[in-house]
Amino acid sequence: MTKQAYLNRSFLGPYSAIARLLLVYLGILGFSRFLLTIWQFDRLDGIGQFAVVMLNGLRVDLILSGMLLAPLILLVPLLAHRFSWRLWQRIISIWAVLTVAVIIFMELASPTFMIEYGQRPNRLFIEYLKYPEEVMSMLWEGYRLTLVGGILITAAVAYGMYRLSKRWINQQQPGWAYWKTLLCWPLMVFITVVMIRSSFDHRPANPSTFAITPDPLVNDLMLNSAWSVYFAVYNLKHEEESNEVYGELSHEQILAEVDEEKPELIVNASANPPIVNPQHASEQREKPLNLVLILEESLSADYVKTLGGSGATPELDELSEQGWWFENLYATGTRSVRGIEAVISGFLPTRARSVVKLSLSQQNFFTIASLLENRGYLTEFIYGGQAHFDNMASFFVGNGFQHIIDREHFENPVFEGSWGASDEDVFNKLHERLQQHHASGKPFFSFAFTSSNHSPYEFPDGRIEIEGEKQTPENAVRYADYALGQFFDKARQSEYWKDTVFLVVADHHNRVEGENLVPIEKYHIPGLILGADIQPKKLTTIASQIDLPTTVLSLMGISASHPMIGRDLTLAEEQNKPGRAFMQYDDYFAKMVGNEVVILRPENTPLYGRYDHTTQTLSMNGSPEYEPYETTLAHALLPSWLYRCRCYQVPDENVSFTQSGKVMMTESPATHPHENQVETPGKNTVR
Repeated sequence: MTKQAYLNRSFLGPYSAIARLLLVYLGILGFSRFLLTIWQFDRLDGIGQFAVVMLNGLRVDLILSGMLLAPLILLVPLLAHRFSWRLWQRIISIWAVLTVAVIIFMELASPTFMIEYGQRPNRLFIEYLKYPEEVMSMLWEGYRLTLVGGILITAAVAYGMYRLSKRWINQQQPGWAYWKTLLCWPLMVFITVVMIRSSFDHRPANPSTFAITPDPLVNDLMLNSAWSVYFAVYNLKHEEESNEVYGELSHEQILAEVDEEKPELIVNASANPPIVNPQHASEQREKPLNLVLILEESLSADYVKTLGGSGATPELDELSEQGWWFENLYATGTRSVRGIEAVISGFLPTRARSVVKLSLSQQNFFTIASLLENRGYLTEFIYGGQAHFDNMASFFVGNGFQHIIDREHFENPVFEGSWGASDEDVFNKLHERLQQHHASGKPFFSFAFTSSNHSPYEFPDGRIEIEGEKQTPENAVRYADYALGQFFDKARQSEYWKDTVFLVVADHHNRVEGENLVPIEKYHIPGLILGADIQPKKLTTIASQIDLPTTVLSLMGISASHPMIGRDLTLAEEQNKPGRAFMQYDDYFAKMVGNEVVILRPENTPLYGRYDHTTQTLSMNGSPEYEPYETTLAHALLPSWLYRCRCYQVPDENVSFTQSGKVMMTESPATHPHENQVETPGKNTVR
């Protein structure tokens, strides 16, 4: 029998090339998972869990394979016959090369992404594609060999797939009668649908289906990277309802749970906003203080000696003795914009993108800048990179920031890396601006965001003693700490010091990963309030980033109504509470009160556990059916609701206080007229 005759008698006829492509998909994905799992074998609970990962991984690979093969299956009746056979063969060949290239590239990208973020490529992988200049610069400086090697290997495999597919489709005719092809087509469609759904329940399988261990990395090993990214993109289209996957509560129930935890709130489900915090400043001042907020990139507690870290921040450790030092402060998320929304807006985290990026929050969304602007403050944002990154400029200009100062405004910077001007340049510009503001006599709020401590960890020579290779997280932290110390040396000697409160806080840890479903220890960050007449104090209560804006407003001497639910930690009763923190980690929402933790999972029962702050270990005790977790659910659902109804804003009414401290609601003060301005070199431009 000739080779051609054998091909024409193929068991699957026109479906044979599709079947071969399926085997290629499964072979590549299975082999990649095998290597990744061997690499991370110490995270597994023995050979039994290895088998669980591989078997569930096969199920995920069948899902992706079904999705990739579905277009070909649907085209079979139209093209898999003798009149268009050549066209059908070309389509299969092109599709095979493209899809295999995508799979290979995503799997090759996985190890580096897992090292950096502790997960397979996900939504972050897509979000960064919006900023090619910054990201390509970061990849080229920090991951050059990996990037070039990945592209070359992908190209080589794609070429090999092209050669292989040419052999598969070397048939001159379909090999089956057309009626036989049509007869089998419904069965092929059914098999494809079953592969894609991977479930006979009313909902198809999704990544949470495979979250069957307490270790998020092990759960991610069961996935494949192409499907992980696809599902992240799919979720972006439904992110406004993203937190509803945790459960359901009515708006009245949400408010009741939130109000029970913080009874001083004024709540009304039919009002706009439905939550008003009538905050009475504990510090009564004739003239409220100015505010400087310094958000430090990726500065976790792991590096701070006074928080049990490595000791890479001697300047910050020394500063911690000069102000209010938070010993148990926790970030709300793992990205910079998550930290921004918490410390600028006091907004709780969600599974969706940060409100800094979402469309409905680009105007009339509450920030402390909008509150202070209404009090006559000059408000500005200072950043060494491009302020358009992560949509920061649009969000800030639309919500109370009058001036945006970014890379274009730094003349002859001391050093410029992939993410822009160095921390020294940012602090030099901040010092310069604060001197100008003080001389003008106008109150001010300046928000400075650093970036030197960001991969690929670039900073100027001659500042610190380098340990090992220069561009490491530890050395970048040492430099960031050096620059911070230099700034405060100048600030303390300046005229603006006595009238200004400074808040220094990290946005998040540089690498948030761990063996717990939510790695709480990686959310522990430093926070410090100092300046003016603030006396040193150690705060041991558990605090969240959302507690910081309410606390600094009170220290500044500003009484105001606002929608923030953060605690005012200037109050003794709040300092004596065990405290609570909220954390969003991938698809999981966690609330920690004291040492008790409730973790919400998408379309699954919540989990209950206890966190040992000394050993930094989380012990899960199963479902919290015997514990009240509705409060956690209410706090998870609240931000999505407030975002969708566009009711997280400065209230139409304001708070007035009598001498006895009684709260009275009055009309809001007249908004101070201004033009939102974005500075360009040498002039101010009205936006």
